[in-house]
Amino acid sequence: MDRRRRRAGALGLLLTLAAGGALAADAAPPLRAMRWLPHGADAAAALARQPAECLRLPADPGARLAVEVGRAAFRTPLLLGGQAARAGLSCEACHRQGRGNPDFRFPGASGVPGTADVTLSLFSSRRGNGVDDPRPIPDLTAPRDRLKVAAADLPGFIRGLVVEEFDGPEPSAATLAGLAAYVRALDPAACPAGDAASVRVGVGGLMADARRALAAGRATLAGGDGPTTVLMVAAARARLGLIDERYAGLPAERARLRAADAGLAALQAAVRDGRREAAAAMLERWVAASRPLEARLRASEAGSLFDPARLNVAANRRLPPRPS
Repeated sequence: MDRRRRRAGALGLLLTLAAGGALAADAAPPLRAMRWLPHGADAAAALARQPAECLRLPADPGARLAVEVGRAAFRTPLLLGGQAARAGLSCEACHRQGRGNPDFRFPGASGVPGTADVTLSLFSSRRGNGVDDPRPIPDLTAPRDRLKVAAADLPGFIRGLVVEEFDGPEPSAATLAGLAAYVRALDPAACPAGDAASVRVGVGGLMADARRALAAGRATLAGGDGPTTVLMVAAARARLGLIDERYAGLPAERARLRAADAGLAALQAAVRDGRREAAAAMLERWVAASRPLEARLRASEAGSLFDPARLNVAANRRLPPRPS
């Protein structure tokens, strides 16, 4: 496919995705991540399970907080901003659980599955080079000597990815340090073996991620770091969005999820307005309320697109035509 057609396809996809919010109305296909799967891929194999995270958390509380900030930022599209955020792309989209993603094939930005063109002008006004040159997506848990960036150079390299490759907003100092700390904490020696090498994607894991992001946000809020706190809340909202799209056809559950998202939006507004005490109280209330919400969602999880069989049926009903 020539470069103009690849870019036109990517632009059309991005315009479609930009028409909705984080908890948007139903669109085809039902999950955003299906849009960057190869044609005819087994959706259940690609999206019902994921590799286990190979993360070694440091014992020092300050270092551990930095890793948690980075972990949350890694998982939210708001970090990248611009067209990537509108499409729902985060660092995790390419690096699932910090690993690679052999199933990633974004229209207009990938060659064979598992590749991405990070110098595409559609995403970057600074590094767009006008050349169709998708590259393999690296596994960030690979042995250090296989990665092209030294640990000491990670902050500058990551900033370049966010600000220059994706035209994202300037990350806060804590966010940038956290992302570097998270990547450094990904360790092949920490990868689970056997049956634990992959994990099911479900409500429990995504809600746990949301609470982890808010725990990091609690600490950054106490430290007076509003911008990083807003990003941590955005990470929690992004996890709710991933749950919401799996509950298509279950209006009661979606209504609860959207009410929870509205609570997080109000929390972000309080942080931006400098109402730290109110924001702290809102955060604690939200975390407490997340437990019964999770229980309610788990009770109906089998009827959602977290169920592999339902996921494949939904994917096959709305499979896009094969590209010419």
